[in-house]
Amino acid sequence: DSRESKGPARAGARAGAAAMTEKGYRIASDVNKEGWEKSSFPMLCETCLGDNPYVRMQKEDYGVECKICVRPFTIFRWKAGTQGRYKATVVCQSCARMKNVCQTCLFDLEYGLPVQVRDKFLEEQGGEKIALTGSRVGRDFQIQENAKKGDEDMPYSKVGAHPMLKRLARMTPYYKRNEARICTFYVKGACNRGQDCPFKHELPKGGELANQKLRDRFHGENDPLAAKIMRRADEEMTLQPPEDRAVTTLYVGGLPAGTKDKEVRDHFYTFGEVRSIRMVPKQSCAFITFKERAVAEAAASQLYRVLTIGGKKVNLMWGRPQAPASTAASSSSGAGGAGGAA
Repeated sequence: DSRESKGPARAGARAGAAAMTEKGYRIASDVNKEGWEKSSFPMLCETCLGDNPYVRMQKEDYGVECKICVRPFTIFRWKAGTQGRYKATVVCQSCARMKNVCQTCLFDLEYGLPVQVRDKFLEEQGGEKIALTGSRVGRDFQIQENAKKGDEDMPYSKVGAHPMLKRLARMTPYYKRNEARICTFYVKGACNRGQDCPFKHELPKGGELANQKLRDRFHGENDPLAAKIMRRADEEMTLQPPEDRAVTTLYVGGLPAGTKDKEVRDHFYTFGEVRSIRMVPKQSCAFITFKERAVAEAAASQLYRVLTIGGKKVNLMWGRPQAPASTAASSSSGAGGAGGAA
């Protein structure tokens, strides 16, 4: 009952066999009257496809039940790259499309992040989280209604990207995730296959990531990896404002040569009134002073680690407090106004 297909599989996060519609191409998948799903190609992220640009896949229609909606769907199995293990789809395309996730790893297709992380920051932007109902009948009805919508009508396509999602996004493949799993016989001291064993011979490390559950990952609840990423976001990806409330100046460093005042102002005036912008061409930096502290904090929160000027990613920090006039006069090398970056 299985067939093999071979061909290029590097068409991006939503690679797949396509069918023409009024609005362009889409991944071809159909659901019969019993609710069973039949598809031509899986919805996969680039990591799960592996580093080999040509992938040979085994395909079996209605070969397994979806781990979420328990409806039979077309299962695909392939070797994820030259050094990767064999992987398979675990959820149907209807469920994967509803959450905009890969059918295998269940990470978001756009940002490469767990669903819990993506939903948290999209809700802060005014987005709507999709949650499946508990009953089987209600869940099937919800999936059918979502199947009628186009990609542009799904909640995840209506809200602009949160700045933190841009900072945390994993835009390059992480092939380490495709490595072989640990051999359970080796852990018990009973593996006798030696170097021929396709699994890794090492002891599990344990820790907070040792107990990850597929359904929790899909629903975005109690995901230990998501908790780790959000903790990292709070500790490393957030620019803490200075205690001195009088500081309303932001420092922008690493500007491209020839950057004009207007190019800098265009990125900051949308947050509120800008009192002044002081360009320092010799040091390739600028100091932006806002009239109100709240406006400066909003700009720092939105632009930290994502600000790009003239096609170059620049550094954003808080400016140092202005030194008293007497101190500035006695100093032999003062920088004036905002003396530098905090």
